[in-house]
Amino acid sequence: MNKLKIILSAVFTLMLVNTTTIQADSSNFAGPYIGVSISGYGMQLAGESNTSPTNSVYETDEVSIGQVAPVTGFEAGYVIPIGSHFLLDIGASLYTGEAKVEFESDHGTTAATGDDPGDTLVAKNVSLTMNNLQTGWIAPTLVLSDTSSFYLKVGLSEAKIVTTGDVTPTADLSGTTWALGTRTVLESGIFIKTEAGYTEYNGISAHGLGNSISVDNNYSAEPTVAYGLVSLGFRF
Repeated sequence: MNKLKIILSAVFTLMLVNTTTIQADSSNFAGPYIGVSISGYGMQLAGESNTSPTNSVYETDEVSIGQVAPVTGFEAGYVIPIGSHFLLDIGASLYTGEAKVEFESDHGTTAATGDDPGDTLVAKNVSLTMNNLQTGWIAPTLVLSDTSSFYLKVGLSEAKIVTTGDVTPTADLSGTTWALGTRTVLESGIFIKTEAGYTEYNGISAHGLGNSISVDNNYSAEPTVAYGLVSLGFRF
């Protein structure tokens, strides 16, 4: 992750150094805008469950789920010109879709030797679902021409987590998004934006409530996201 930040910063700095050779008008990009986007999201959820102890021994199961899916979204923002070659884009977006990590018990209906019958005969199915992804960002932007620009985006992303099963609710996700992108604005105000980025979220966890799942059972997941995005919008 740190290497990615360094690369993104280096690319943007290199282009910024060369602004003296660019002849462009930042006012062509300034003002409020709205847009819709289509994204390809690659999501990785690494999860782990710790079962209640049998003869003082804990059992740990790990699960890793990779999911690639198209995601639609809506965005709105405001572009502030800073000189003739530099812009500051401030905006927010909301995306549809969801990703889920599931923990399923493989116990049968008969207690194995040494197992706790009350713990063995009840299914321990748990799921942690991520949805309602929202991102707010600030994007320093370099004007390349009267119609094209390049930006580095830094944003805060949040998502809702829904838990199912006899477990405690978990906190929602939050993480930092880093991205590179280009934006082309036509004279009509219509713009096309392409972007590639990465988000690493905080870990989430839950434990059993003691009904069908022991309070000694723990479940956790650490989601990460890489994406590519194409957005079509209008600048007012």
